[in-house]
Amino acid sequence: MNAPLSNWMDVAAEADLFDGAGIAVSPEGHDIALFKLEDGVYAIDNVCSHGNAKLCDGFVEGHQVECPFHQALFDLRDGSVQCGPATEPVKSWPVKIENGRVYLAL
Repeated sequence: MNAPLSNWMDVAAEADLFDGAGIAVSPEGHDIALFKLEDGVYAIDNVCSHGNAKLCDGFVEGHQVECPFHQALFDLRDGSVQCGPATEPVKSWPVKIENGRVYLAL
């Protein structure tokens, strides 16, 4: 049986997010990075697929975050690799904002 798509978890206050910066959240043990950009809030796995680096600490430019260890680039919208050395994408998570709170679909 498929899980319902209504498994939204409250993970942060929208006020905790700053343009062009990431924060880490860990709902149900998932290590996830939230990023606020001009066009919305995005969520991807926080650990780089290439090495044990936290993407929430990476440099954000446009819709990309640069891994702080080896400068791999990931698209914040879908987790895809934009520049090596990483070759595997990171998971992206659905996000919604309601009443000043950030929710993730797990």
